[in-house]
Amino acid sequence: MDPGDTAILESFLRIPYRFFETVLPPLSAALQGRMNVIDHVRDMAAAGLHSNVRLLSSLLLTMSNNNPELFSPSQKYQLLVYHADSLFHDKEYRNAVSKYTMALQQKKALSKTSKVRPSTGNSASTPQSQCLPSEIEVKYKMAECYTMLKQDKDAIAILDGIPSRQRTPKINMMLANLYKKAGQERPSVTSYKEVLRQCPLALDAILGLLSLSVKGAEVASMTMNVIQTVPNLDWLSVWIKAYAFVHTGDNSRAINTICSLEKKSLLRDNVDLLGSLADLYFRAGDNKNSVLKFEQAQMLDPYLIKGMDVYGYLLAREGRLEDVENLGCRLFNISDQHAEPWVVSG
Repeated sequence: MDPGDTAILESFLRIPYRFFETVLPPLSAALQGRMNVIDHVRDMAAAGLHSNVRLLSSLLLTMSNNNPELFSPSQKYQLLVYHADSLFHDKEYRNAVSKYTMALQQKKALSKTSKVRPSTGNSASTPQSQCLPSEIEVKYKMAECYTMLKQDKDAIAILDGIPSRQRTPKINMMLANLYKKAGQERPSVTSYKEVLRQCPLALDAILGLLSLSVKGAEVASMTMNVIQTVPNLDWLSVWIKAYAFVHTGDNSRAINTICSLEKKSLLRDNVDLLGSLADLYFRAGDNKNSVLKFEQAQMLDPYLIKGMDVYGYLLAREGRLEDVENLGCRLFNISDQHAEPWVVSG
């Protein structure tokens, strides 16, 4: 082929590529062009930019109040939820409850509108923007706020209003704990069992049932299927048996059973088992072994807090006051949000 013809052909072949480069923007830019401001708020919330979400959503909510036509009901609902979430992250629980309540009221308004009004001043909504925050999740967050505010009755009321079929495992777990704290054993047992039905390895739910005098054999039967189908869970039935003894006050058999677990190679040096043994020895009046187990657990996990108040008490009884003082300082360096550092230092 003539060199001139070759150059013409190559130039012709490059035209489509130059055309698409000119006409079609990069994919990310195209997607950004279709995003509205609510999408940006959602993305920042998903990215954990809580302070940024708080500032932007506050401004957007004010704009919405001054011009109710600016955002659709669904967009207003999303803004309220994301703003409340940012307040929750900042531990402003009472303010968060207020905004969550407003969000739920807005959600009710949504159900009364057959069509979502188009928003002015915003780009066309993407399919993602139709994925509204879960109303169930909003109620769960409200319940979390109430528990932080020590308003357990309000927390129970908001969760109790969720139909049982719509309750997730974490909702049932929170309800079970709240019922138990309130002395309502029957609904607490029901909620713990529902957690286990959905998540048969929820060990804290198992402990909750055992603490409410549910027989160890009954609890074990709820985990039998997972024990038989999942490898390396042969210890679980023994673990349940051990803590059944713990909650019936049979300290001697509980100690023996946990020791048999702790001596197994796969569970050797487990901090939780050692802490349980230390506590059981303390209850049984065997202070020497209790101290030994606490020390062993502390060596394995220098950041251990649970049970350290009992350990501090035992050290004080032995006259090891300098060790008590050092323990208190160490615990405060780990966290001052738990009771143990204050008890040890008191």
